Amino acid sequence: MVGVALPAIQHDLGLSTSSLQWVVSGYVLGYGGLLLLGGRTADLLGRRRVFLVALGVFAVASLLGGLVDDGTLLIVARFVKGVAAAFTAPAALSIITTTFPEGPERNKALSIFTACGASGYSLGLVLSGLLTEIGWRWTLLMPVPVAIIALVAALKVLPRSAEERAEGGHDLIGAVLITASMLLLVFTVVQAPEAGWTSLRTIGSLVAVVALLGLFVLAELRMKHPLVRLGILRSGSLVRANLGLLILMGSYVAFQFVAMQYFQNLLGWSALGTALAFLPAGLLVAITSTKMGDFADRFGTTKLTIIGAAALAGGYAMFLGIDERPSLGGLVIPGMLLLGIAFALSFAPLNIQATNGVNDDEQGLASGLLNTSGQVGGAIVLAAVSAVLSSGGTTLSIDTLRSAIVVSLVLALVGVAISATGLRARKPVVAEPEDAKVFETV
Repeated sequence: MVGVALPAIQHDLGLSTSSLQWVVSGYVLGYGGLLLLGGRTADLLGRRRVFLVALGVFAVASLLGGLVDDGTLLIVARFVKGVAAAFTAPAALSIITTTFPEGPERNKALSIFTACGASGYSLGLVLSGLLTEIGWRWTLLMPVPVAIIALVAALKVLPRSAEERAEGGHDLIGAVLITASMLLLVFTVVQAPEAGWTSLRTIGSLVAVVALLGLFVLAELRMKHPLVRLGILRSGSLVRANLGLLILMGSYVAFQFVAMQYFQNLLGWSALGTALAFLPAGLLVAITSTKMGDFADRFGTTKLTIIGAAALAGGYAMFLGIDERPSLGGLVIPGMLLLGIAFALSFAPLNIQATNGVNDDEQGLASGLLNTSGQVGGAIVLAAVSAVLSSGGTTLSIDTLRSAIVVSLVLALVGVAISATGLRARKPVVAEPEDAKVFETV
C-alpha cells in the first residue's frame, strides 16, 4: 500500500527524493537482510513462538509508522517492520510445511497460502488508492488491526507441535556474517543507481559482500551445527525454486515500478486508477491459486513453472507496445491477466519445490532461503531498472520505459530455461542432514 502513498508522504513530511526512497528501501533492507536468520531462528527457537513474537512487533511498528511526524522516525519504523517480517514470513511458511505432510495435503495448503497472499496484495493495491485520498497515514495503520486479528487467531489455532525446536547450537558467527552480508548487499543495490554502479563506493561494497559471504561459507564448513547447512543446496529442486522466485519477483517488482511511472507520471492516472489497473492480475491469482495444489499433483510443479514463466514473458512482451494512449482491452488488461496467470502457475509450485525433500528441522531454513531469493531479486532488478530509467534523463519517455521493460522480459525468458531443466531431473528424495548424497543433483 505504501508505494501509491509516497507522493503524499513526501509532501506532508517534507522529504527529499533520496530520503523518500528509504521509506520503501528501509523495509526492504530489514526484510531482505534478515530472512535467512529469521528462517533458521524459527527452526531453532520454535516456529510458533517466533511467528507470534515477530507478528506482535510487526503490529507495533505499523502503528508507530502511522503516527510519527518525522521522516527519519518513519524510516526507522519501516526498517523494524521489515525485520519483523523477516522472522514472520519464513516461520509462517515452515509452520505450514511441517504441519502438513509432503504431497497433496501440503500442496493444497500452500495453494491456499498463495491465494491469501494474492488477495492481500490485490486488496492492498485498491485500498492504497482509496486510503491515500483520505490520508496517507491510513495506508500505514491498516495493517495494525489485520496483524492483531492474525495474532489472536494464531494463539488459538496454531498447533503446539509448531513449537518444536531443531537440535543443535546457535551459530553466532554464521548469523553475524550472513546478516551483515545480506544487509550490505541490499543496501548496496538500493543505493547503486544514486551512487553509480561503477563508483568506488559501489564496487567496494560489492567486494566486501563477496568477502563476507566467503567467510560465511568457511565458517559454516567448520561448524558442528551451522546456521545454514550448505548440503541443502545440493537439492536441484530447491535451487531451481530459488532461482525461479528470484526471477519472478525481481522482474515483477521492477515492472511494477516502471508501470507506476507510466500510468501516473506519463499518462496522469490517479492513484486509484493505477491500483485498479493491477487488480485483474491479483484477482486472477486469488481465484485460481487454491486449485494449484491439485494441478501440481496432476501435472507436476515443473510443467506449471515452465508455463508460468512463459506467461510472464508474454505479459511483459505485451507491454512493449505501450504508447501515449494505451488500449485497456487490447493491452493493459490482457497483459495484466498474463502476469496473473504467471503468478498463479508459479508461486505455489515454487514454494512446493523449495520445501519438498527437506527435513522438518530445516523447513525454516528452506523457507528463509526462498524468501531471501525473492526479496534480494526484487532489490537487484529494481536497482538495474532504475538505472535504465535514469539513463533517459529527467524526462520520462516511452522508449526509456520500453527499455526498462525489456530487462524484465529477458529475465522471464531466462526463467523459462531454468524451469525447463527440471524436466530431466530426478525426483527429490527426503534427505538426512548427515547424508547430503540423497539430494537430487542440480
